[in-house]
Amino acid sequence: MLRHVVLFTWKSEVADGSVRAFADGLADLPPLIPEIVSYRFGPDMGLGGGNDDFALVADFADAEAYRRYAEHPAHRHLIAELLLPILGGRHAVQYLVDS
Repeated sequence: MLRHVVLFTWKSEVADGSVRAFADGLADLPPLIPEIVSYRFGPDMGLGGGNDDFALVADFADAEAYRRYAEHPAHRHLIAELLLPILGGRHAVQYLVDS
């Protein structure tokens, strides 16, 4: 199993509605992209200083399934239309986990 973890920070002027639209867009992806095994995401709870604003954790069967997800038109559209306009910064990692 391959786990994909992404941490996002938003631009300072981002409205809550834009973040909600991004989260709604993420919620729409699992039915459209069969390679997604597990998909969890949400805003930082603000319990520590210096945290990123939002996190995504997704699981895929293998690296090829992850690549198909990454290039899927619905995923690419979400990035272009809902993420890039609000994105201030991004960190990501992919690693293997026991299934």
